[in-house]
Amino acid sequence: MLSRSDPDSWTIKLAHSMAHVDATSWDACANPGDAYDPFVSHAFLHALEASGSAVRETGWAPHHILLEDGTGRILGAVPLYLKSHSQGEYVFDQGWADAFMRAGGKYYPKFQVSVPFTPATGRRLLVPPGPDENILKRHLIDSLKQITLNADISSLHVTFMPENEWEKFGEQGYLQRTDRQFHWVNKGYLSFEEFLEDLSSRKRKNLRKERAAALAPGIEIERVTGDALQEHHWDAFYAFYIDTGMRKWGRPYLTREFFSAINETLADHTLLILCKREGRYIAGALNFIGSNTLYGRNWGCIEDHPFLHFETCYYQAIDFAIERKLQKVEAGAQGTHKLARGYIPTPTYSAHYIPNPHFRDAVHDYLEEERRYVDSDIEVLSAHTPFRHTNNEKG
Repeated sequence: MLSRSDPDSWTIKLAHSMAHVDATSWDACANPGDAYDPFVSHAFLHALEASGSAVRETGWAPHHILLEDGTGRILGAVPLYLKSHSQGEYVFDQGWADAFMRAGGKYYPKFQVSVPFTPATGRRLLVPPGPDENILKRHLIDSLKQITLNADISSLHVTFMPENEWEKFGEQGYLQRTDRQFHWVNKGYLSFEEFLEDLSSRKRKNLRKERAAALAPGIEIERVTGDALQEHHWDAFYAFYIDTGMRKWGRPYLTREFFSAINETLADHTLLILCKREGRYIAGALNFIGSNTLYGRNWGCIEDHPFLHFETCYYQAIDFAIERKLQKVEAGAQGTHKLARGYIPTPTYSAHYIPNPHFRDAVHDYLEEERRYVDSDIEVLSAHTPFRHTNNEKG
């Protein structure tokens, strides 16, 4: 537990590389107790930087916040980046950038509190529990404002935070934004078949057909994690990642070195689901394992087969979560097609600080309308899940 200290002795420091931050001290703030989020771990963030994936040259200049007491002990932290673009964030503000620049402003660079290339909900105010927890969080939120003002930056954006943090940012004057993703929730299922029994008869049959069709061309599925992960697995997956990334985005974000780095430090929290046909890997999905959540992150393939994406990214993830007794699967951004596969609409949260009062007022009005739309969208989608509407419905 964090012991109470004198707030007058607290100082804010910026770390321009995770290599300059003590891993044990960072992780004591990022992942205290039994809860574990791989994305805010020192190992994950350091791998992004050391591999050249999230660095100044790619538009992600690290400016991580360290809140220290008078003895230099780290009391809290925030993963912060100075961005020269809006790529790899999954909370789209390009329209804001265009409007600000048309009015004669300079939108970039901007500050971004997030995990690069990772649209997964997680803590952004990295403070361990203790008597000073709330005051430390308020101090960090105020410090983010002050750093933005001191740097004469257009804006600061905090993305994919939990709702309770979102509320704290709102209380301190940040603009609040919502969106939605699709997450699978484990209701204590003992098997995939038990999960299927929760679906309507028609949807249940569709999922069974899709799973059978995906493997029909003689495709075998391998799940690889922990010590079983080897460099040849990453060679295969990187080929899929590059091929699919070039076709979808133009330039994939992650370097080959990143995958070797996480294999060294996060293998036990990494799951590769690989597809093999005629002795050759042809597709795969990268997942990360938290204390209660499986996070689906990247998919790639060099052969197209019907329903293989659904099998590899969604159904195998559900299978694994049930086996590990994980509470949910976060399958990444977007994708209403996930709804029919048992993934339900779930709100996501971001907060935004814009010093310019005129621009701030315009964005505020836009966000009020957008939040109403998101609420309505989630309500409509929730009425069309594949689950049986009553326990009395017969399959």
